Amino acid sequence: MALHSELPIYKTGCDLLALALRVQEQMPRSMKRSLGEKINAHCVDMLDLMAMANATQRAQRVAHIELLLSKQRAATVLLRVGHDCRYIPTSLWAQSVQLLGSIGKQAGGWLKSSYAKAPAA
Repeated sequence: MALHSELPIYKTGCDLLALALRVQEQMPRSMKRSLGEKINAHCVDMLDLMAMANATQRAQRVAHIELLLSKQRAATVLLRVGHDCRYIPTSLWAQSVQLLGSIGKQAGGWLKSSYAKAPAA
């Protein structure tokens, strides 16, 4: 089993967290704590869930990946709201969409392969 830090999805997650920190820096002060911290928290949670999914098997792995996808969707919504309210520059929004899409695709593939390997109930 590969270390979680060597997984492509984990590397993409690290890139997303770095972007989220840049997003928070550029937000108006009034939004940094409320919106910026929530986005960062979701990104950190995604990294943690990637590591947990890599360390577990079968049903536990599926549960971690499903929660990861839930956090990915929540981060997408928060970033979209931030962009729509003009708290997030379009360039950072576009980069976040790319990274979040990549994480979603990789997690979806991981989930599909985890279902295929899980024993029939």
